[in-house]
Amino acid sequence: MSSEKQTICRILLSIRNVFIVTLTPIVLLPLILLIDGNEAKCAYVIIIMAVFWITEALPISVTALLPIILFPMVGLLYAKDVSKTYINDTAALFIGGLIVAAAIEHWNIHKRLALRVLMLVGSEPRWLMFGMMLPTWFLSMWISNTATTAMMIPIANAVLVQMKETREAEKQDEATAVDQDEVDFELKVVQNGIKHSSNGNLANDQENQLRENAKKRADEEKTENAEYSRVCKALSLGIAYSANCGGVASLTGTGPNIVMKGAADTAFEEKNVPSPVTFTTWMQYCLPISAILVIFVWAWLQVLFLHCKTFNRKSPEQSKKVKNVIRREYEELGPITFGQGAVIVHFVLLALLWVTRDLGGVGGWGDLFPKKTVTDSTPAILVAISLFLFPSVLPHNFKEKGKPLPPLLSWKAAEKKVPWGIVLLLGGGFAIAKGSQESGLSKLIGEQLTVFKDFEPWVMNLVLCLMVAAATEVTSNVAICTLMMPIMKELAVTLEVNPLYFMFPTAIATSFAFMLPVATPPNAVVFSYGFVKVLDMVIAGFPLNIIAVLVLVLGTETWGEAIFGFHTLPDAFKTKNDTTTFVNFTTAFVNTSTLQTTIVPLNGTTF
Repeated sequence: MSSEKQTICRILLSIRNVFIVTLTPIVLLPLILLIDGNEAKCAYVIIIMAVFWITEALPISVTALLPIILFPMVGLLYAKDVSKTYINDTAALFIGGLIVAAAIEHWNIHKRLALRVLMLVGSEPRWLMFGMMLPTWFLSMWISNTATTAMMIPIANAVLVQMKETREAEKQDEATAVDQDEVDFELKVVQNGIKHSSNGNLANDQENQLRENAKKRADEEKTENAEYSRVCKALSLGIAYSANCGGVASLTGTGPNIVMKGAADTAFEEKNVPSPVTFTTWMQYCLPISAILVIFVWAWLQVLFLHCKTFNRKSPEQSKKVKNVIRREYEELGPITFGQGAVIVHFVLLALLWVTRDLGGVGGWGDLFPKKTVTDSTPAILVAISLFLFPSVLPHNFKEKGKPLPPLLSWKAAEKKVPWGIVLLLGGGFAIAKGSQESGLSKLIGEQLTVFKDFEPWVMNLVLCLMVAAATEVTSNVAICTLMMPIMKELAVTLEVNPLYFMFPTAIATSFAFMLPVATPPNAVVFSYGFVKVLDMVIAGFPLNIIAVLVLVLGTETWGEAIFGFHTLPDAFKTKNDTTTFVNFTTAFVNTSTLQTTIVPLNGTTF
């Protein structure tokens, strides 16, 4: 009977996804059958998608396509209007950035940079960790966090193996010397004619001393193994956490950044004003936050894991061998080729074009175009297209004469390396945002959250960021950001502060997932290598979640306020309130006027 139950449970588990996808829409039907209004229809669609995202009953990117089906079916939006949201200016910006990142990865430039940095730092664990965190942090601003982590972890593993082998060799030499000393000592005892019968206590003392020495060596070996394990954990978590921190520093660093950019652009374009969120302003606000966090992560992991003596002790032999491993890895890459140099030039050019397009109101090359028709997506797509055209070798070095010169990036390589699913996921987020806006759901939820209006704005921001950081530990950060953006915008407008005041911090907080392996792909990558346990990640990550949110709120209230004016509602968003005030004033004036007012409609009837 028990085996039959187990068999049934296995069958049910094997088809759980079918049950979830089939039953969830049916279970939620009362929401739209019993509650009138477009808000309920939009909530029905969003809850279904949230369930699918959390359970992963469907692939996350596939779930993002559901608005094209569900919004028309519930009578909320036309399918053609929903489909338009999947490719827009923000999506084009992200696609261009992803293609450039794919070229960097294709030519192994990221690995070359990482190894070069490691060659410059010392061989002590704390500096090795810094040397691995720094390139990981920088590269994660521009290429996939997952790709950066997956590239850095094997390098860290090779260094750790070399450290252990070197230390074991040193221990073997020490053990050989100790064994020889013991043999000499025993021979001396025999030669001196020390007899158990004449002085048994002395012989017993000598035997006890030998046992104590053996026990001491065993304890030292156990301690060294524990210390080595802590070094492994520190380096692994340092790589994962620096990838998470680096992703928030630039506009194209990670998915939630693009979701927030799209939501902000939509919110300001509805009021016919340009969005203040550009590549330059993003880095002005987020780069200091990211830099502060990565330094704090480095210091915290030292306190937590590197409080050991053996592997922090400078051993000339160990230092030399670790450096040789890194140098050997670097030399295997060979000299920089023409193709690698060309990709580096493309990358630097794109970064410069992004930064200099709009220099925060003091000019920029974007002013050269009428009505500022270019956006950050313009140079992104331009440079991306150039990668498919620019040759990877010089003509005189190309051996296959008569054939086209190979480009820096082929479409086949782009198809393989660019995560196209994230583009669909972003599109699904834009579709949800449009549905929430059109139905009034985001406004309704924002009005309900005004119960917290008596709180100081920074306190509410702190609470919201902590909630989002906790939620993103167990669900997709892009998904949670997608759901939050429309709500945060309406809440800010209702409380008469800049829409970005809540949108920006909550979007960044979705990347502060340090506690669980499932929270972010970098966490999962380092966990898969076996150096880190779930408990290790929880202990190390929980304080980081709190500190990261505190730094985020601090940045929002200081330099963020100076850049964006977070506490001031832009005039464009005051139009409705100003109109209402004008009508109320006019009504009061007419009611209190001593004049008799007669209204004569077109048909001549006097009221």
